[in-house]
Amino acid sequence: MSGSINLTCSWSRNPLPVGETTQVSYLLIEAQPNSPPSSPVPLNFCLVLDHSGSMQGAKLTNLKAATKNLLEAFTPQDIVSIVIFDDTVQVILPATPVTAKAALLAQIDQIQELGGTAISLGLQAGQAEVRKNLGPDRVSHLLLLTDGQTWGDEDLCRQLAQSLGQEGVRITALGLGDEWNEKLLDDLAEMSGGVSDYIATPAKINSFFQRAVQEVQGVAAQDARLLIRLVRDINPRAVYRTNPVITQMEFQPNEDQAVAVKLGDLAYGRGGSALLDLTLPGRVTPGTFRMALVELHFVPVGSQTPQVCKQDVLLGFTQDDTAAVYNPAVMNLVERVTAVKLQTRALADVAAGNLSGATQKLRAAATRLLDLGETELAQKTQQQAEQLEGGAPMAAETQKELRYTTRRLTHKLEEA
Repeated sequence: MSGSINLTCSWSRNPLPVGETTQVSYLLIEAQPNSPPSSPVPLNFCLVLDHSGSMQGAKLTNLKAATKNLLEAFTPQDIVSIVIFDDTVQVILPATPVTAKAALLAQIDQIQELGGTAISLGLQAGQAEVRKNLGPDRVSHLLLLTDGQTWGDEDLCRQLAQSLGQEGVRITALGLGDEWNEKLLDDLAEMSGGVSDYIATPAKINSFFQRAVQEVQGVAAQDARLLIRLVRDINPRAVYRTNPVITQMEFQPNEDQAVAVKLGDLAYGRGGSALLDLTLPGRVTPGTFRMALVELHFVPVGSQTPQVCKQDVLLGFTQDDTAAVYNPAVMNLVERVTAVKLQTRALADVAAGNLSGATQKLRAAATRLLDLGETELAQKTQQQAEQLEGGAPMAAETQKELRYTTRRLTHKLEEA
């Protein structure tokens, strides 16, 4: 434990049986703020909203209502800006203290649907607004909502997201409906250290907006990252960030056998976590041994001084086969990660035209989800497998629902 962050490490099974055979084990590392802030941290918050022609009707009506409701979630110390874009861009509200709510509401009422979609214009204008109030005394955040594809500027969007991330500005990238590019929004979130998500219907915009602000208000530490220094002959097979959503991380252990995992901002009640899939060398001598040193690097909100929290990771080995105890919470998380992995591979098979492989993986995922008690999601996954087997294509809406609902499974775990 160090400062405001509690660091815990848990094995899927402890102790392990002795023997010469290599064994597979999972290590869960969790970083959780110890207590909520005494008052919400002041925000520097920018909304970048798509108001292209496809946003007409219920989409725009719910977007404007959700934006108005969002103003009530801010505190008088917060600064808010609003950018709207189609194939042009307009800053309808330059960075302004939330105390001027009447002016904010009036600007929101003026939003009308128009034109095409150019996300990079919205991100550029949003970055200009948040830059006006960057600093350690505020958490800077950009919320992007779009319902469509952007054309010809995806690389620029990614460059802007990377630049925002380097400046400490996280992006919550929300896709509404089924016509937007999930690969692009996922990249924008990942490059900035934020999150991406799927809004199925306009009526749900409000709840997603509220959750985004609540989580940012609970941020206790920024730029959190794990450095896991594994002892010799322990090899990682896969690394997953498991909170706020389940994401497989690319990694390359360095010469010191260290694996780095970016956790982003740590908010009270959510925190951050990573799951390592490891192969361990066999041990013929019973006892407790040091397997790794875990370092958590982070910057507390309101400070510019990085802090480091360290913990040795120990694991027991025993000659008594009956002594091994499985950790149910870690094993439950392993099953959720496996479901995400199967869904991801199934969707890749669909894209490649391998419908037989996709069907098989979806059925396996459905079985896992059913065992986890995720009955509704299991049924939808099984139904999609049956439709694919019958020759029906997978709709874009279905792909997004399965993809994003499954990787949010850790939210269900936290609420349990």
